[in-house]
Amino acid sequence: MVYIVILAMVALFLGLRLYAVLGKRTGHEPVLRNPAEERPGPPLTLARNAEPRPDFRDAGPRTIESAAQGGLRALIHADPSFDVAGFLDGAKNAYRMVLEAFWKGDEETLGWLTEDHVRDAFVEAIKARKEAGHVLDNRLVTIERAIITDASVDNKTARVTVAFDADIAAVTRDAEGNVVAGSLTDAVETHDVWTFTRPLRSGDPDWKLADTDEA
Repeated sequence: MVYIVILAMVALFLGLRLYAVLGKRTGHEPVLRNPAEERPGPPLTLARNAEPRPDFRDAGPRTIESAAQGGLRALIHADPSFDVAGFLDGAKNAYRMVLEAFWKGDEETLGWLTEDHVRDAFVEAIKARKEAGHVLDNRLVTIERAIITDASVDNKTARVTVAFDADIAAVTRDAEGNVVAGSLTDAVETHDVWTFTRPLRSGDPDWKLADTDEA
């Protein structure tokens, strides 16, 4: 595996969904299309000393849609150390970390997991939630599936889109702890599409969340 998954501060397992997706399902938000030595690394990080993989197909037929194959070949040509299986492991952890950071209102963690425009959208959603006096008590129960649906390399920037099927137990509470919406006993099926980017020319191994959508 070429991509190593760094889970920072295990007790704080943090991570995404913009208002456009989570807000609709859990009834709480709007729509939207640190010292370095103390900050944990992102969940999608390239291991520079890993051996290049000759092909992406060993990751399995159910992890890649046919429409993404050409883009993945271009990505592997530009960066022979890219590994689909390792990337998907990291993407799943990023999904969990961003979601949990958003639910908890952890703006700092969102800052190093996402691109600036995505972080700004999250911050606005968190602000609106606080003004409404609402607190999220959500749980990511399981990620049923993660599949690469698109990939490309444009101006030395790699983009990989992943579709996630997950089960989320979502509850919104008011300032007194009363349940406003949702239930922790009934998980909701969630279908999200996230795009991660990484500038290849910079040598920076870290991927960031650049876009989210609802499948």
